[in-house]
Amino acid sequence: MLLDRRSFVQQTVAVLAAAGFGRAAEPKGADVFPIIDTHQHLWDIAKFRLPWLEREPKLAQSYLMEDYKRATRDLTAPAKVVKTIYMEVDLAPEQQQAEAEYVLEICKSGNTPMVAAVISGRPAADGFAKYIAAFKGNPYIKGVRQVLHGPTTPARYCLDPNFIKGIRLLGELGMSFDLCFRPGELLDAAKLIDACPDTRFILDHCGNGNVQATDRTQWQKDIAAVALKKNVVCKVSGIVASAKPGQWTADDLAPIVNHTLNTFGPERVMFGGDWPVCTLAATFKQWFEALRTIVHDRKDEDQRRLFHDNAVRVYGLRA
Repeated sequence: MLLDRRSFVQQTVAVLAAAGFGRAAEPKGADVFPIIDTHQHLWDIAKFRLPWLEREPKLAQSYLMEDYKRATRDLTAPAKVVKTIYMEVDLAPEQQQAEAEYVLEICKSGNTPMVAAVISGRPAADGFAKYIAAFKGNPYIKGVRQVLHGPTTPARYCLDPNFIKGIRLLGELGMSFDLCFRPGELLDAAKLIDACPDTRFILDHCGNGNVQATDRTQWQKDIAAVALKKNVVCKVSGIVASAKPGQWTADDLAPIVNHTLNTFGPERVMFGGDWPVCTLAATFKQWFEALRTIVHDRKDEDQRRLFHDNAVRVYGLRA
């Protein structure tokens, strides 16, 4: 029996290695390659108003936890989403408190993969300090985001003194801030990071590099400038949404992904599904498998850092 078991384990590991997963999967069991999705959206349009959906009618419907489970259920084994981090959905500001309570209830239920959340907030607002201080020490609330790439957000908004004050407060409370910028304003993001050295930043969507752009020279330089800051990590997420639906391949995404990974290094990158926004051009599975293809030749431990381990460390999760 011992010989049979040893042969079985050796054969299993060989199969995983051939699939590009290797020994990095073993700590969770030889049959699972664990994924933490650090950028999971959900919204219920019966409860919340998302003004930006008027510009994206393809997404103007509810996307609930059961929908997410279905979207991630068909990943090719041994890949499996084991945990998710909720990402705020840029809803109407007066509904921020209700959104936070909604996602907290899901996290506390313990019967979904969602284990933590980044909630909506307006750091420059007069009431921000009172609003966010109420979540101090909450084990489920890890940070805040305000989307800054919308058409109504003025350039350099993030450098307003009141905004900087709010971001510094996040650092004092032990929370992070997600940077979601227009790619042409990444240098403003770098200045914000410099102004808030005690706050941890997370750059979303590879700095919103555009898959269809023919010249990414400026984006390459600017995201490299952001990466020089030690208190920032980057999500490899979101970029597939800018691809041409039905007309993209992993090779189209690879220049942005590889530059991001090489610039930030293996310990400062995290996978994000950006579902359901990714469905503008790809299913969750298509995006994940394209990314797996792009990083296939990188070290097994670096792949595990990207898809799992870095998220555990950055968000303070149980492994």
